[in-house]
Amino acid sequence: MSSLHLRLPATSANLGAAFDTAAIALTAYLSIEAEAADVFRIEASGRNPEQCGQIENNLIFETYKSLMTREGKIPVPLAIRMENGIPLGMGMGSSAAGRLAAIAMATHFGGLGWSSERILAEACALEGHPDNAAACWLGGLVVASEFGGGLHYVRVEAPKAWKALVVLPGKPLATSEARAVLPEQYSRADVVANVQAASLLGLAFAQARADLLPAAMADRVHQPYRASICALLPKLLPLAGRGGIHGVALSGAGPAVILVIDAAAEPEARETLKAALMGEEAEVLAVNFALSGGGFE
Repeated sequence: MSSLHLRLPATSANLGAAFDTAAIALTAYLSIEAEAADVFRIEASGRNPEQCGQIENNLIFETYKSLMTREGKIPVPLAIRMENGIPLGMGMGSSAAGRLAAIAMATHFGGLGWSSERILAEACALEGHPDNAAACWLGGLVVASEFGGGLHYVRVEAPKAWKALVVLPGKPLATSEARAVLPEQYSRADVVANVQAASLLGLAFAQARADLLPAAMADRVHQPYRASICALLPKLLPLAGRGGIHGVALSGAGPAVILVIDAAAEPEARETLKAALMGEEAEVLAVNFALSGGGFE
């Protein structure tokens, strides 16, 4: 059975107001080479190698085995060589990339014959919302919905002049903890404000309207509540529209924060960011917006 190579990009979801709706692919990657073996093995390098290299409770292996069993297939043991460039627990889509890798491997080694669309639909179902999975599989900025029957999405490429600085704090944050702080209900005013901003967001990216990003990435639904557990957010939100920085938002559920900038203004943006952090321990990851995802051609 032939080996399978996968290269899946990191993603940043929500981008402020587009909660559980939009995400964008970033040029940090989970790369995997998988082949049939006698027993399950994994060789991990890159970020978080100890966690990625564990056999027990490994998201990729567990998802792969579960799908194979569900589809009436005996899980073929796999040997995986992995180079991980996606920080774990930072809100950069590591779980979506891992699940998509597992589904693609089940399709290949289980002979499931699933199309690219079916793989994406399975990943969205496992994630519980379509944003990260869609952007990871398709690349670009993706706005996605599962309401109205089936999966619906629109993909656009980010302006080539734009890139991102992702600011990573020292400690990860579980998505379940970030979800737990959100309220059950919202005011009409907050919902309307988010609908307006999220509508601007897609058009701002499609038309390269950097002037719209401070408003388009403003949020009232999740960031005000997550600010208490994502310490970088209150420090960095005021930078939107200043010093070479167009828009600022939590990356996914956090705790990382994404800053959308002009590539040509990166030195100025870094100086603005450095002053705002005031010695706070954080890694700054500079990435471009990925034009392609991990999907099958």
